[in-house]
Amino acid sequence: MSAPRRRLRIVGETLELGSRPLLMGIVNATPDSFSDGSGGRSVEELVELARGLVDAGAGIIDVGGESGVTNRPPVDASEEIARVVPVIERAARELAAHVSVDTYKPAVARAAIAAGAAIVNDTSGLHDPELADVCAETGAGLVLMHTRTAPKQKLLDPALDGRVVADVEAFLHDRIEAACARGLAFEQLLVDPGPDFSKTPAQTVSVLRELPRLHSLKRPLLLAVSRKDFIGALTSRPPRGRLAGTLAAVGFGVAAGAHVLRVHDVAAVADFLAVRAALEGAVEVDPALRLADPLRWEQG
Repeated sequence: MSAPRRRLRIVGETLELGSRPLLMGIVNATPDSFSDGSGGRSVEELVELARGLVDAGAGIIDVGGESGVTNRPPVDASEEIARVVPVIERAARELAAHVSVDTYKPAVARAAIAAGAAIVNDTSGLHDPELADVCAETGAGLVLMHTRTAPKQKLLDPALDGRVVADVEAFLHDRIEAACARGLAFEQLLVDPGPDFSKTPAQTVSVLRELPRLHSLKRPLLLAVSRKDFIGALTSRPPRGRLAGTLAAVGFGVAAGAHVLRVHDVAAVADFLAVRAALEGAVEVDPALRLADPLRWEQG
């Protein structure tokens, strides 16, 4: 299926989603990301990473200042602000892309929006309702993600087997109502089924198989499957070895009508989508199309 047309209101603009997937590139301003093992990068290095993601096809850059790993304590809001705000300020000013901040803390969201972020990507399922107040006041878009745990905690509950899909749908419906009750416009919201968050690998697979059900919520779907644990469990690969599995999940998600794809490997995903669109007839292929000679072989 194709993604249903949806409008998304963010700071200063309304996006029309559904004609093709919008790529959200990941920039981790953290020393302990589960997936890149960078050990910390300078602001300049992070901005250059973001620039490369935009050049590769990202329309949104998602900047996070706290890793989702659960074996260490939460980062203080002031430290998180110090990590993300310099990157957001430069990315918003220098790059032809929207900027989102990956945070569940209202103080961090407020500082990030003031620095130029237009979307708040909340992976806590609105654990702190004040976050909705910040988005209502500023006009920022808000991602509502399914999870049954508090931030930085892990839950793998076999009791959700067989009913996790209904739980995701009911939870997101409830969170939409809660956000709107605090003043957000319905069109400011996106929903994310939360792959891996408070789910076993099998439960995540069950939710993704039923992804089209979430179109009943009438909001754009954000799909964050890049390098996730369920892919590692299925393939026995570490995070940076999960590109092939990520592409398989992305292809399935696009077929299910995902609007936004949050990914690490933007260039690879953009190439995958370009070839897929050509083969499916979603884009015209010029009869004069030829491969440039320098691309016919590898040098050396």
